[in-house]
Amino acid sequence: MPVPLYEAKAEFFRMLGHPVRIRVLELLQDGPKPVRDLLAAIEVEPSNLSQQLAVLRRSGIVTATRTGSTVVYELAGGDVAELLGAARRILSVLLAGRQELLEELRTAESVR
Repeated sequence: MPVPLYEAKAEFFRMLGHPVRIRVLELLQDGPKPVRDLLAAIEVEPSNLSQQLAVLRRSGIVTATRTGSTVVYELAGGDVAELLGAARRILSVLLAGRQELLEELRTAESVR
């Protein structure tokens, strides 16, 4: 029995739901990167990065190419960069709204 689209989408967003995975995807927007560069930029334990890269690779959102002892990762498609850009825009709006609410609360407190 096929999985309903909404369930597949939920699983996709769960796969993205880890800060290290998001950071890897952000870094790969600039082009392919070897694991050593990802490690230097993210500053996590190598085993943790390896585990998160495996999740991204299994999902098909990144690809890996081995040249000698170097493994280079890259985004599997440009849609990922668009998704991350959309997330930034959505967060900007949400955070701006929260900042406005915070300012309103502070103003209301100072009037009392």
